[in-house]
Amino acid sequence: MQTVAAKTAKSVNGQDDENSDTQLENMLLFFNLSIRKLAFVGVSFPLITLMTCLVTAYIFQYDDVHETHCKVYNVIPSISAITGVTPQTYMWRIAVAFHVGPRMVIANVYYNYFISEMSKSDSSTKSLFVNLCYWLNIIEVSAICGVTYISNRENYPVHEKIFVLFMLSSLLYMIVMIKTFNMAHKTMTDRQRLSYTIKKILFAICITSTFTLIIFFIKHRFYCHDLAFTWFALSEYVLAVSNMAFHFTITLDFPHEQLIVAKHFPTLKTD
Repeated sequence: MQTVAAKTAKSVNGQDDENSDTQLENMLLFFNLSIRKLAFVGVSFPLITLMTCLVTAYIFQYDDVHETHCKVYNVIPSISAITGVTPQTYMWRIAVAFHVGPRMVIANVYYNYFISEMSKSDSSTKSLFVNLCYWLNIIEVSAICGVTYISNRENYPVHEKIFVLFMLSSLLYMIVMIKTFNMAHKTMTDRQRLSYTIKKILFAICITSTFTLIIFFIKHRFYCHDLAFTWFALSEYVLAVSNMAFHFTITLDFPHEQLIVAKHFPTLKTD
């Protein structure tokens, strides 16, 4: 069976990996997708859908998405509100379904990458951080599914608890990821340093947005202040976009790497 020539594989530091290239020459390639494209689709689809839900719900279902238990003046509806009405509910659920697959793949890519980078070290602490980073990522993705498919209109108590789980797992994942990324790179390239800096900035934005979100939620929930829910919703949008941007930094961490499905043919020795 004829093999298919593959593009030269790049190592993580951007240098040519001759061993990988030799192996790929003896493979029948079935599927080849760059991680950059996977991340772009995984992030842009829910982001575009979220903006579409916001605009359409604001125009066509204004009263429904602005309704709150306090009956106070409100300008910006929450994410739960705009994705809790139809047909936006179905749009958002489809977007999240397409988002979850790439996120699961990316979680495993990071896990194996960190394991590879730290393989020369026998430190149990490093291994703990790698595993913690992986499982927090998985919990976050699972929580996204929970808040998406159990809407606030269907079961608010459960939706609220899963949302809190998402918030906690997301913030913990970010800080553990930053720490793990730093431990995995004793010396950083310019691209890695840029990724590391952006991660820290986005985490700072997320933690700030979380505090403002909690403050205005309390003001709305218990004191029914005017526009408190608007500021809560704004904090929620900033948090959501910053979270997506944090995960999009994988395009800096793996600029050349590709996901490949192929059949390997061992090299035949000839006399």
